[in-house]
Amino acid sequence: MTDTLAPAVPEAADSPAPPVAVDNPKLPAPGIVDEKRRPILASWMKNRRDFLATARHVGANVGYAALFHGARVPVYAGRLSAIAPRGACRFIASTNRWVWDREAAPLREAAVRAEDAAEYMTLARLRAGRVRLRGLVTLVAAVFGLGFALFLYVVAPAYLYVFAAGGVLLLGCAGQEKDAPVIGPAVLKTEVQKLTGSIVLRGLDAIGNAKISAAVKKGGDMNGMRFVSEIVRDGPGYRADLDLPYGVTPEDIMEARKPLASGLRRKLGCVWPSPDPDEHEGRLILWVGDRPMNETTKPAWPLLKDGQVDLFKPVVFGNDQRMREVAVTLMFASVVVGSIPRMGKTFLMRLLLLIAALDPRAELHAFDFKGTGDFKALEPVCHRYRAGEDPEDIEYVVQALRELKAELRRRAKVIKSLPTSVCPESKVTSALANDKRYGLHPIVAAFDECQVPFEDEKYGAEIESICTDLTKRGPALGIVAMFGTQRPDAKSLPPGISANAVLRFCLKVMGHTANDMVLSTGAYKAGIRATMFSRSDRGICWMAGEGDDPRIVASAFVDAPAAEKVAARARVLREAYGNVTGHALGQGPAESASMDILGDVLKVVTADEKAVWCERIAARLGELRPDVYGEWKGENVTAALKPWGIKTGQVWGQDDAGEGKNRRGIERADVVAAITRRDADRVAA
Repeated sequence: MTDTLAPAVPEAADSPAPPVAVDNPKLPAPGIVDEKRRPILASWMKNRRDFLATARHVGANVGYAALFHGARVPVYAGRLSAIAPRGACRFIASTNRWVWDREAAPLREAAVRAEDAAEYMTLARLRAGRVRLRGLVTLVAAVFGLGFALFLYVVAPAYLYVFAAGGVLLLGCAGQEKDAPVIGPAVLKTEVQKLTGSIVLRGLDAIGNAKISAAVKKGGDMNGMRFVSEIVRDGPGYRADLDLPYGVTPEDIMEARKPLASGLRRKLGCVWPSPDPDEHEGRLILWVGDRPMNETTKPAWPLLKDGQVDLFKPVVFGNDQRMREVAVTLMFASVVVGSIPRMGKTFLMRLLLLIAALDPRAELHAFDFKGTGDFKALEPVCHRYRAGEDPEDIEYVVQALRELKAELRRRAKVIKSLPTSVCPESKVTSALANDKRYGLHPIVAAFDECQVPFEDEKYGAEIESICTDLTKRGPALGIVAMFGTQRPDAKSLPPGISANAVLRFCLKVMGHTANDMVLSTGAYKAGIRATMFSRSDRGICWMAGEGDDPRIVASAFVDAPAAEKVAARARVLREAYGNVTGHALGQGPAESASMDILGDVLKVVTADEKAVWCERIAARLGELRPDVYGEWKGENVTAALKPWGIKTGQVWGQDDAGEGKNRRGIERADVVAAITRRDADRVAA
């Protein structure tokens, strides 16, 4: 039926106008927009890594088969010799049948039963000719064979034994039973079933989607569902490309990986559905691996033994499900890494720090608040390094962060002062980083178990304030801040950090809240779920921020001894470049007065003031100690005083224009009481 569209009816019209057809029969057909040319060469032949992997696989199979059968040659020879008599009997019987043309006997018998004399005489003449020729051939072969055997017996008896042995083995092969061959396969049956279209449809039907199930029951190619290309081998697995039914998206399939894996009869770690970014929203790429991702042997990290890094360019740090290399660009981004304990979070952060270390221009700040020394391999190349959560460790980190804050301000002023011809985009570039006059080299600061300093009673507010500033303004100024936590929540990852981090790595987490805290709000609902990883999926994570779509990546495994070797190589590069500073030379951060938030607030709130607005206290603190409180606002004061039990409330006061207003503030008496409690606790301790 032709689709129609009724025009609008004028108010004065007595009757509606007839509908107007909207399908123009003369409308030309569109050009072929979905035509794709199949590659002339297979993908594994065009990629050096895939070619070598395929060659190694074939070579390993051939070598294994040679060793397997070579070790069993005596057994094969004995068994074939034992059944050689049966093979000789079969050879004689088959030769006799061939010579006397027994295969045509049923035709001659049929001619006799039909009393067809002409047909029988024709068949008889044909048989006579065949028997003469075949008999002659058999006689000549027997005479020649016997003569050749006598010749060898006289001239070279050893060769006669070789031919005799070969003849016995051939007769043994002829005597084998079809269902019990002497020489079996060297490799056992395939571990997984070959992926076929029917298996794919069975798996998709198993997820319980009504539209998919309806299309499968109707034989496929219904409601828009169809395979768009052949199922092919793609790396260590199979790839199937298909259009889903109208209204179904790849995210719907990604959310049902477990039932899909059950329908395909594969382990969950083998099944990886994903959208096709180059096609429409209903195109699904289903990749099914031979082995789970956590059981597949990964290629070695390319930078493990040699190589140098430019942090402004992508650097390989892991592999996807198909063992293709995945790169990350650390510059112009802040990083968040989250997972439950023992899933490889710290290993991933150390790997990112090793990448930064191999750029000789980069300045490294590594802080391990777990206190186990996971970053110890990087000490020889770190400008600032600390492992632990004791008060002296926190003070060291605070002093280092104050230096970074001052450096952030300096860089902003340098960028502002540079002409457009030198700095056209108002951000640090690789060329500016190379010019030592400006001091705009990359700075990478990593905080493992960052929830520890953020929750510190004394310095937590200041640390959070500086780290938030580094996350927001640092990327454009050449500073990369990385935060790792095993407890992704609002306290461990303050909103100012979680909302502004660009690169996000989420290993296994237990719930949707933690998932969205690391990968951004809505990720879980969109099917980007790190909850699907198992406890054995160590080092496997969702990576978001590098490219348009999140992807699953297994980070390269670099253990502590290997990390020390990489760091030693990085130290040599830095010595040649002239960038060995700070902790690497045994120097700590410049000493600065410790922040005493209670004492400082008491200094700026006079004795005759009963209560003061928080925003006014922040302004006074900035005047008192601009190096510490220079950018504080009212909410910073609230957060800093909360651990001491000081609550804010509505305080009446006058603004600069002399107008009275109610705003959030604190009472001076509460600050005095908090100082009294703190001093009493110190005396008791």
